[in-house]
Amino acid sequence: MNRMIYLDHAATTRPYQEVVEAMLPFFGSYYGNASSGYELGEDSKIAITEARRKIAATMRVSPENIFFTSGGTEGNNWVLRNTAGKRNKDAGVGGHIITSKIEHPSVLNTCKHLERQGFAITYLDVNRYGMIEIPQLVRSIREDTILISVMYANNEIGTIQPIREIANVARQRKILFHTDAVQVYGHLPIYPQQTGIDYLTASGHKFNGPKGVGFLYVKNPKTMQPFITGGGQERQMRAGTENVPGIVGMGEAAHISCTEMEKKTASLTKKRDYLVHRIREHLPQALFNGHPIRRLPGNVNICIPGIDGGALAAMLDLEGICVSSASACSTGSNKPSHVLTAIGRSEAEAFGAVRMTLGEENTREELDRAVEALKRAVSYLEI
Repeated sequence: MNRMIYLDHAATTRPYQEVVEAMLPFFGSYYGNASSGYELGEDSKIAITEARRKIAATMRVSPENIFFTSGGTEGNNWVLRNTAGKRNKDAGVGGHIITSKIEHPSVLNTCKHLERQGFAITYLDVNRYGMIEIPQLVRSIREDTILISVMYANNEIGTIQPIREIANVARQRKILFHTDAVQVYGHLPIYPQQTGIDYLTASGHKFNGPKGVGFLYVKNPKTMQPFITGGGQERQMRAGTENVPGIVGMGEAAHISCTEMEKKTASLTKKRDYLVHRIREHLPQALFNGHPIRRLPGNVNICIPGIDGGALAAMLDLEGICVSSASACSTGSNKPSHVLTAIGRSEAEAFGAVRMTLGEENTREELDRAVEALKRAVSYLEI
């Protein structure tokens, strides 16, 4: 087998070497508990403070706006449940939340849970490119609408939503706005205060940091209720001993990703467009999913009519090529992608989907090899 070609960066990314090196001392020499009063614990506390500062600086916000989490799923749960909990406290059970049909399962399943508790949820349709329509959003707003939650960019098809326009609608009507930016942070510039975002979630392993750690941006921390009760960590909002190595690594990854963002984005966009060109050239039957322009720089999602995407991904794996036949968070489901069916793909087409997401290390030679392997696998499966 030739060297592995990794084309699933939307699922996870390899940590930068600098990230690994920054984390290592906190597994060994600096192992103190950040809540301890002696010097060893103080070293960990200082490291957490510095990581919070680094992340805040990338978005031009205050460190007080940043809360550490275990990742995007926890951050999304925190925002939705916090907003719902505040509604229960202030005005009794009930309230209205607007989201879209193509959100991450951590948003959709939490909304379904809230529906069972008496909340009303509107799931916005998307057009064939996977974008919500602002007029439909406006028509969906009610007097009791308390939150709009729309992801910044979709994890499967890469479409970038009109976030500034959504934020403007929310602000004009005094509704809180949350965006799941897990696929975007570290890849595209994000300035929440300029855009009008109230809550934003991100996850370290999506921008070359470690797994199991993320952050939540909160415009007004006073609106938050504790998500995990116990000790006084995270300003008494999220109890539990801090994951110091993870936080340190994520802070370093945030600094590197955002410092090198412009160069990285330009490079990934060229590689993505090259891959699209090569697929069109060798597999003219491929159907491309997502917006052709307003999309993540490294995302390519296609459907091959008549082909099972899972079988196709398995065949590519045998050749050392890592792609996804669905979102990593949906793997194992026997249902077609809710994102692809929402944009109008039939179940048969949706089951034939493959997602390829590129990283800095991918070369044109690797993409050529991947397309050749893709063509061979499709030819075999069509027999």
